[in-house]
Amino acid sequence: MRRWLALALVVAGACSSDRGGAPADPELERLAARAQNVTIVRDDFGVPHIYGKTDADAVFGLLYAQAEDDFPRVERNYYWALGRLAEVEGESALMSDLRARLYMTEEEARAAYAAAPDWLRELCIAFADGLNYYLATHPDVTPKVITRFEPWMPMYFFEGSIGGDIEQIPLEGITAFYGRGESVGVADLDAARAPRLGYERHLGSNGFAIAGDLTESGNAMLLINPHTTFFFRGEVHVVSEEGLNAYGAVTWGQFFVYQGFNEHTGWMHTSTYVDFLDEFVEDIVEQDGERYYRYGDELRPVGESEVTLKYRDGDAMSERTFPMYHTHHGPITHMIDGKWVATKINWDPVNALTQSYIRTRQDGHEGFRRMMDIRTNSSNNTVYADSSGNIAYYHGNFVPKRDPSFDYSRPVDGSNPATDWDGLHTVDETVTVFNPPNGWIQNCNSTPFTSAAEFSPRADDYPAYMAPDPENFRGVHAQRVLAGIDDLTLDGLIDIAYDPYLPGFEQLIPALVAAYGRSGDEHPALAPAIDALRGWDFSVHVDSVPMTLAHFYGMRYRDEGRNPLSLRGKALIDHFAVSSPDDERLEIFARTVAMLEADFGRWDTPWGEVNRFQRLSGDVDLDYDDSAASLAVGMASGDWGALASFRAKRYPGTKRIYGTSGNSFVAVVEFGDRVRAKSLLAGGQSGDPASPHFDDQAERYAAAQFKDVAFYREDVDARAVRSYRPGD
Repeated sequence: MRRWLALALVVAGACSSDRGGAPADPELERLAARAQNVTIVRDDFGVPHIYGKTDADAVFGLLYAQAEDDFPRVERNYYWALGRLAEVEGESALMSDLRARLYMTEEEARAAYAAAPDWLRELCIAFADGLNYYLATHPDVTPKVITRFEPWMPMYFFEGSIGGDIEQIPLEGITAFYGRGESVGVADLDAARAPRLGYERHLGSNGFAIAGDLTESGNAMLLINPHTTFFFRGEVHVVSEEGLNAYGAVTWGQFFVYQGFNEHTGWMHTSTYVDFLDEFVEDIVEQDGERYYRYGDELRPVGESEVTLKYRDGDAMSERTFPMYHTHHGPITHMIDGKWVATKINWDPVNALTQSYIRTRQDGHEGFRRMMDIRTNSSNNTVYADSSGNIAYYHGNFVPKRDPSFDYSRPVDGSNPATDWDGLHTVDETVTVFNPPNGWIQNCNSTPFTSAAEFSPRADDYPAYMAPDPENFRGVHAQRVLAGIDDLTLDGLIDIAYDPYLPGFEQLIPALVAAYGRSGDEHPALAPAIDALRGWDFSVHVDSVPMTLAHFYGMRYRDEGRNPLSLRGKALIDHFAVSSPDDERLEIFARTVAMLEADFGRWDTPWGEVNRFQRLSGDVDLDYDDSAASLAVGMASGDWGALASFRAKRYPGTKRIYGTSGNSFVAVVEFGDRVRAKSLLAGGQSGDPASPHFDDQAERYAAAQFKDVAFYREDVDARAVRSYRPGD
């Protein structure tokens, strides 16, 4: 399909029916005419400012610009969401594809699109048009899977967070049930979920909202600080003559600004621990060759269907067909002790896409609060600020009502109707904060019960499933830096957001030093390294040797320490600091020192020599190379309480660690008569190594040197490097 569009473009460019040549293609003519309603202005950092006559025109330009910047990531997000990943990655990805199809088939996606309101369908059409016009005008681009985008496709990818809710469902259970017909243990599923539940979820975020009473200007401020995988989102500005004017981060391939601001409101999402996913153990009965499940006194038929999935098999394509089973609770996703289990999540694509889009067009808290009543933003908390001086916090948004006599943190009996969800909690029933007297709100994927100092909500006022979020070291850190702030400026907010202190080491390192004082006779060679840790201020800097020692000690302790499986995150580190034996601490530290000496030639290696930023290609899955150019980064992982998170790890063949997630798009925003903002993007706007904007922000990123945001048209024009229409 893409090839006929490209060919039609060539024909249309060479001649037209008016000149007696080949007749122009009507589809291409339609797309080219639509492009005339759009102007894209690229500023000095390559940020696209998209101007359209209508919202739909602006969406058309937005998707075209995204494809210019990083079509491979746009496409990958869709073939992953559509359940076509195995067509690229092979048979090993089939279970990911099956999971996607269990929750929505193509027929269901088409039906959802058909049921959407007219205005939303227009945006979905514009989404497809923008990408298809990009492919038509770029015949050198070869998609891996999707040669033509369709307007029903956004129904699969409607929220904007990194995996949405569906990635919370472990593939291990789906593989065991549909791949081998086997049960999986609860402990195995808990272990599979550990990255989500555990040692600090590596994809977190920070959001701060500051009231005008605490700022120099008297205006409210917002910190937008998602901790995503690098290069997962681009920075965009999208404007229409119908009133759309949103700036911020957009997940590649989506047509709404996910985390950002307009002239009057700003919104920041942090991942939530609210219980929005439940497992129902079904009592399956077979009668006359048919399957039923027990529900109270009823026997209901199990929904059964088939799906055939393609997968890459060498240079060819093969297929496998799988059954799919459903109850009214949702698809069967795994089996525990021989019992089928259905997993119920939020799956309401039309309303979710509606909420995601209209969030960007609100002009004050009243409208924003009404938008929240849609209640489909299930995996996120929301930190908010506006030009009227309001600040607010919403802990989750989609919260099912449940019978509190059941423990929904574990699988519940699906045959008992009392375990069913009883609708959703209203927003007023969920954990919220609005204009607290202390003047600030923070959330760092942590408990909402410390979000506003002494004016925080009280845990006793809510069901346990509504806010099981533990405190973490970033939350502890945020409370400290926000306490006592006054006369804050945008630069001051950046300073707070990059405060180098690491509370995760406050107990862990003194506990190691104390263990050496009590039991260090067996490890005399450790004395110099222990001395380097004495008196350390627990702050991260590029030239810090204690930071190198502490990081690798802590990470090794996580992997090798005698780890109580019930402990995660802050509680686990606290255990290693308080309850672990001296010999364990010292043995693990000795192995840490030996590793540093073997890998770097010295134990006293400065942090910046180890902790690096590197971007060698535009590949979705990046490789890293110690012999290639990279930048020293004086940031640390949010695991240790770093607000400016830089989560780095080793890759095959590397001894240095390279950042893969953490601070990605970051912005500070001040509202008032005119909105002011500064932003920073990991690396750069473009995924093309040949682009000047591939890594033009890399040194700024390492130095936390923010750029001014061009929001108003006169500012955009003053910094314009190129202005063009799609297809030019």
